[in-house]
Amino acid sequence: MNEVEKNSPQDARRTRIIAVIQALFVTVLWSSSFVVIKFGLEDIPPLTFAGLRYSIASLILLILILAQTEMRTSIKGRSRRWWGMLFLYGCVYITATQGTQFLGLFFLPAITLSLLLNLTPIIVLLLAIPFLAEEPSKMETVLVLVGIFGVFLYFYPLDFVGISIVGLIIGIISLLANSASALIGRAINRARDTPSLVVTGIMMAIGSFFLMLFGLATEPIAPLSLTSWIYILWLAVANTALAFTLWNRAMRVLRAIDMTLINSTMMPQIVILSIIFLGEFPGPLDWVGLILLAISVGAVQYLQTKRMNNSKV
Repeated sequence: MNEVEKNSPQDARRTRIIAVIQALFVTVLWSSSFVVIKFGLEDIPPLTFAGLRYSIASLILLILILAQTEMRTSIKGRSRRWWGMLFLYGCVYITATQGTQFLGLFFLPAITLSLLLNLTPIIVLLLAIPFLAEEPSKMETVLVLVGIFGVFLYFYPLDFVGISIVGLIIGIISLLANSASALIGRAINRARDTPSLVVTGIMMAIGSFFLMLFGLATEPIAPLSLTSWIYILWLAVANTALAFTLWNRAMRVLRAIDMTLINSTMMPQIVILSIIFLGEFPGPLDWVGLILLAISVGAVQYLQTKRMNNSKV
């Protein structure tokens, strides 16, 4: 029973509306990250930028965890396997995925990288066949093909003029790392024995530690301007610590399907924000490709979540 079901109908409706607004607000924050990162990369090295963002955010989340008895209790007596899974999750989702995302935005337009990363549900669906023994339905298979066709239209003609090949390679690595982290996260969270805030805080602290190490080892150390620190702190506090906290709170009220549909609004938001703030204007075929991919990804996420919910009944 979730929080909505515990209240009167009027209170339940109000609670649900607040949760939807919170979740939509989080997607706006996450979508704006692409724009803020693009601005920040003009002065901040990519890995250092990512490392500082997630180090500060994880520190805030760890303070929240330690301040709550329930959260502290959930960590005690954990097995080596549990800690090992969180270590792997942090390295893949934060170090690899977020590190390559910042690097990718250094070389690619925000819309292009967003398109690549939005292939994640499709890649996860395909990877779930050998790793989780989850066979896609015929409808999901058709939607995967629609999404792939949308990507083809976006990059057509395939001469890649004006697009960084290095950036595309980094973007594909980020896509694969993001997909792998989704599978790892599913394996951890489906046990439902740990608060999501604990999982997020610990794995983020581990991943950001290695991000900082790689940044310090490979990038020049230079003093950061006040503007650069504003970018870092905004991403760390608002777009990460606050956003994850609000998202977890909304998850206590809304169904997984609701959260999935709300999350799927990020792609058009990123496109709109990139047009307004970065001057990235998709061409006619690009628009068709983006729309097809958005429909495909949104529908695949909806069907997957609905199937998971039905399997729990």
